Amino acid sequence: MLVLGPIGFTAPWLLLGLLVLPVLWILLRVVPPAPIRRRFPGVVLLLGLKDEESETDRTPWWLLLLRLAAVAALILGFSGPVLNPQPQRAGEGPLLIVMDGTWASAQAWPRRIQRAEALLEEAGRAGRSVAVVTLTELPPAGDLPFQSADAWKNRLAGVSPKAHAPSAAALADWGLALPQVDFETYWISDGLAREGRETLLAALQTRGAVTVFQPPTASLGLRPAIYADGVIEITVLRDLTAVAQSVSVAAIGLDPAGTERALASGTATFDAGAGEAVVTLALPPELRNRVSRFTVAGVRSAGAVALTDDALKRREVALIAGREDREGLELLSPLHYLRQALAPTADLLEGGLTELLPANPDAIILADVATLAPAEAAALLDWVEAGGLLLRFAGPRLAASDVSRAEEDPLMPVRLREGGRTVGGAMSWGAPKRLRAFTDGSPFFGLPVPREVEVSAQVLAQPDPELASRTIAVLEDGTPLVTRKPLGDGQVVLFHVTANAEWSSLPLSGLFVQMLERLAVSTRPDRPSAEDLAGTSWQPVRVLDAFGGFAEAGALAGVAGEVLAAGQAGPTSPPGLYASGDRAIALNVLGPEATLARAEWPVGVPVEGLAVAREFGLKGPLLAAALALLLLDILASLLVGGRLSGLLSRGTRTAAFLLAAGLGALFLQASPLAAQQAEAPAQAAPSEAAEALALAATRDVVLAHVVTGDPALDRVAQAGLRGLGRTLRQRTAIEPAEPIAVNLETDELAFFPFLYWPVSENQPLPSDEAYAKLNRYLRTGGMILFDTRDADVSGYAGQTPQARRLQQLAAPLDIPPLEQIPADHVLTRTFYLLQDFPGRHAGREVWVEAAPPDAVQIEGMPFRNLNDGVTPVVIGGNDWASAWAIDESGNRLFPVGRGFGGEMQREIALRFGVNLVMHVLTGNYKSDQVHVPALLDRLGQ
Repeated sequence: MLVLGPIGFTAPWLLLGLLVLPVLWILLRVVPPAPIRRRFPGVVLLLGLKDEESETDRTPWWLLLLRLAAVAALILGFSGPVLNPQPQRAGEGPLLIVMDGTWASAQAWPRRIQRAEALLEEAGRAGRSVAVVTLTELPPAGDLPFQSADAWKNRLAGVSPKAHAPSAAALADWGLALPQVDFETYWISDGLAREGRETLLAALQTRGAVTVFQPPTASLGLRPAIYADGVIEITVLRDLTAVAQSVSVAAIGLDPAGTERALASGTATFDAGAGEAVVTLALPPELRNRVSRFTVAGVRSAGAVALTDDALKRREVALIAGREDREGLELLSPLHYLRQALAPTADLLEGGLTELLPANPDAIILADVATLAPAEAAALLDWVEAGGLLLRFAGPRLAASDVSRAEEDPLMPVRLREGGRTVGGAMSWGAPKRLRAFTDGSPFFGLPVPREVEVSAQVLAQPDPELASRTIAVLEDGTPLVTRKPLGDGQVVLFHVTANAEWSSLPLSGLFVQMLERLAVSTRPDRPSAEDLAGTSWQPVRVLDAFGGFAEAGALAGVAGEVLAAGQAGPTSPPGLYASGDRAIALNVLGPEATLARAEWPVGVPVEGLAVAREFGLKGPLLAAALALLLLDILASLLVGGRLSGLLSRGTRTAAFLLAAGLGALFLQASPLAAQQAEAPAQAAPSEAAEALALAATRDVVLAHVVTGDPALDRVAQAGLRGLGRTLRQRTAIEPAEPIAVNLETDELAFFPFLYWPVSENQPLPSDEAYAKLNRYLRTGGMILFDTRDADVSGYAGQTPQARRLQQLAAPLDIPPLEQIPADHVLTRTFYLLQDFPGRHAGREVWVEAAPPDAVQIEGMPFRNLNDGVTPVVIGGNDWASAWAIDESGNRLFPVGRGFGGEMQREIALRFGVNLVMHVLTGNYKSDQVHVPALLDRLGQ
């Protein structure tokens, strides 16, 4: 090869063709361009004449120069020019290319591949056989895989680094097993010091010369994150410590929308000479629980990733009650004792089931929740089967419902008997029961049972064949107290008592907290010790590749617990997240005690960088340039000869056609965009309507009625609430705005304290999503007045079509036990003192939430103490809306009875409506005993 400066020529003898360029200049100079032939009639007069002296016109100098440049480009192109020709390395015989191929190599893997390709090109030109070996995938002992350089070029693209480092024993054993033949070695190192390398290097030096290639840049890594004293500490490591350096560390996890992003970040600052730097992050629990890994920004390496597991996170527990707190009395709340027990060790989530499930909590607790809407039940079932823990507590609602009676409910561990069981009360058959000691096999085994824990009421399980195997705690008489069953990968647990102190003193004891811990509700176990991991098997869930990205675990076999306890990633145990049951362990590339050190090579071993000055062949560009110059010569010849203008005129039509086609394509592309822009306002309409509804419903107190699909019935409901609203404005401090019609499928219900729902025979059933909204509305303090308008008992022993339809409408709703309104119910004295609740009909039977069993009549008191919250449903058939209804001018729309008696009935109906709204807005404060003197005075007693 002839090298002239930065350019070399593989066929330099072709450059002799440049010597003929002057001769070519002379030849082209004497050959003029072809003249234009034009016929002129007068030329006939010149026939026969002869010019004694003739002289040809000369070719323009610029055209000659253009043609010579084209010929020169052809000559230079065929001479094989190469930019940055690399000198040939001295050496002969077989060549072994060793690549570490570890996670540290991944940081500059493309540069390592380029270096290997350059070495293969050199070996190919020298005719040397080559073998390529990565130390993370050692070939079997025996002959090395020497092949031609071209064969390895095709296979080099499939060589990739691994997310682990080779073991010292494997390196030493392979070095001792090398064949006794001479070969040269090029070692592409990852730059880190590693045990076992000295033995392998010594074995390679006995076979021939060794040259090392390694980058001058530092390798960075992360130790596993540590959570202590409310902060997270992440230690960053480096192998080059000469200068000060700052790196950014990011906490990666899923945001509430389920998108993976950086949730937080911090900066690690290395002082000169320091190999470690610590980043401290103080994250709130909701963010800390979402973090799945920490990474060094800008570094693509498995060593720069620290995965998190259960040791870093607190469990997320969702709490859902069948009913909200009773008038703010905390100790009576179904969730009060659960909050107190779980808050120190878990992050609590509260809200509707449909809002909490997408957050994927670790456990969901239902406190006296009986009926779930079909959509809620299906979603909850899928969540449990996917590995969730559902913990249920009994209560009056569950005891009075039909849940898991005839057939076992999928979301209940056992079938239940009708009603409940009361012990220790005035109507019971025995004293309160204590707990029996927990047996072996129960998750509570070993916990001491305090003598003061007593149970006064519970729901009873049906004695099915599976009951004994599903019982994990019993009373002293053998009655199940806690039952459990597996469901898919998850489990369902039922406490047969309430979550508050209403039925037992269990929530008042420390045993309650310990039982929740044993069920893994409130705390996560610490990282298991080596003794705990012995004999266990862990299945990989997500594994890391060498570049720090997640790869599918696929069909990877399980890993023994002893391997995880050692904390050493390897070919059969790649770094990643491993699970066993409901526990997870992260296996990281670097352990808690890991350090990084720079590799030091013995004297006599040359060390080069990875930078490769790539050879670039110029043959193709020069030949392309020659072709372009020849095309330009053709155009120049046409211009000099006068033929170019004619060609251009004939091409005008083609150019116009191409221009029109281009404009048409732009128009077609713009049309969909215009259509999308036209559709944008229509897509925004639903959100604007929802915002308008929210503003209208929250600006003032608003009474609402459910849209039934019957226009006439909906108009009556609207007019009825208008009349009730006018009465409220005239007689109370409540000033309702114009009533609103509510669509259960599309509108938010939380804005309305009260819903009037008239029932018709052909009314369509709401969807599963609508039932989920209704259940959430009832559990959070809303009230629904069901009106069958048939003067009957509205589905409780009634046989009218409306009553039967009400039974179908109410079946998926979580409605508490009901009773006919008693004479001392708060609705009889919320604002007016009432004994009857007529509408257009004068029926007496109105159903409300039943009073608690312990609400007994006290001697000398005119009514019971019923601080049990606002009844979520009122059911009747008196057609109240027709009795309340007025038109926009204030005129009554429907007659009620006859004469003065009818008007008095309408007045009582309006008073019942006032009492109902006051009950919704103010609660049961009129049931407090402080009002007894005033009420007795009003009653004349």
